[in-house]
Amino acid sequence: MGRTLIQNATIFTATGAEPFKGDLVIEGNRIVSVGSGENAQTADEVIDASGMFCMPGMTEGHTHLSFENVCATEDLITPSPETQVFTAARGAKALIEAGFTSAYGASEAKLKLAVAVREEVNAGRLPGPRIRAGGLEISVTGAMGDESTAHNPRIGPSTIVDGVEEMRKAVRLHCREGIDNVKLDVSGDPFYPNTPGHTTPMTFDEIRVAAETAHAYGRKINAHTRSIDGTKYCVRAGVDGLFHTEYSDEELLDIMEEAKDRIFVVPTVGLFAQIMGGEASGHGLSPEVGGYMNIPDLLENSIKTHIELRKRGIRHLIGGDYGFGWSPQGTQGRDLKFFVDFYGYSPADALICATANGGLAMGYNGELGTLEAGKLADLILVDGDPLGDISVLSGPEKIALVMKDGAIQKIIPALATKQHAPALEAAE
Repeated sequence: MGRTLIQNATIFTATGAEPFKGDLVIEGNRIVSVGSGENAQTADEVIDASGMFCMPGMTEGHTHLSFENVCATEDLITPSPETQVFTAARGAKALIEAGFTSAYGASEAKLKLAVAVREEVNAGRLPGPRIRAGGLEISVTGAMGDESTAHNPRIGPSTIVDGVEEMRKAVRLHCREGIDNVKLDVSGDPFYPNTPGHTTPMTFDEIRVAAETAHAYGRKINAHTRSIDGTKYCVRAGVDGLFHTEYSDEELLDIMEEAKDRIFVVPTVGLFAQIMGGEASGHGLSPEVGGYMNIPDLLENSIKTHIELRKRGIRHLIGGDYGFGWSPQGTQGRDLKFFVDFYGYSPADALICATANGGLAMGYNGELGTLEAGKLADLILVDGDPLGDISVLSGPEKIALVMKDGAIQKIIPALATKQHAPALEAAE
């Protein structure tokens, strides 16, 4: 990779600075300068980004690469690993084309699906974002993810454990198999009537030993947690990422604020908003059915809790629970508008959730998520103004260019024709 000059873009750095018109220079896989460019003759490639919005690549904060048109748990259980690895590869491709240069893994239908896709993407043989691979969900008997009954034992998309020693072994196995992000099912869920969202089947000691074990391997640990006690357990046990987190009380809000420099929270509001908006009705999940499942209460509590977390400076990520029949991969950018509409974020601050916060969650020593000299060159050009209309990031249609690690992953034909060839050196 040589030197690339992006000219005449509206640049959003995600550092808190106001957007400005300017140029951006990339050399190799790093950003060299932001703001003032340089003579086109010194660049190997010049891209005229007039009328384009340049911003960091986004992070999908609750990634299920292997979820594609899922409408029931059976859709995750029945297909073979050989089939589902192609599904996960398609999920990775959809994300990069929609402007997501990073994917923070939640869980997958089989243990090593995201690991396999991560390795192929890293080797350059598949298109996709940077991937922190999730494995199976780890749950306990009778809780979310346990698909068995006494008369019908079934293996679901989860590892079922009971007690600290079984938990320790399960986390060790995940780490041995190359998982980056271990996920626990701490609380209940509206899709499991015997353990609704306000319940907490997993014990504090099980969560604590899982966190200690994952961290001992240098991995991150995340949790599906909706209940008040579940989230308190997670924060106190050292869990890194909290998925959902609808129910709260003042004590929980206080301990989350105390831990705000350590934790990341992913509301995954899209799933509930889409169900209650009628988007899942064609798949048997009408707003009326959602009412029976207590989803309006969960959505109401999500709004109340996450408005307060925003005010207290807790770091939110966007994305999550996409890949269902009504929420295709690549549409995770819809969460930006949900953050504005439900949680009171400004468009600029919602973009920071998707970029700067996501980059910090991914790791990489803080080298992702902002457009600054010396940072890794993960960025996108948008044909539109997300600060004026945040919905332009709701899918791949307005994503004109995607660059990851300094290499162009996607460029629309109209933009490609605006490129200028580097100047020829004078003949001797």
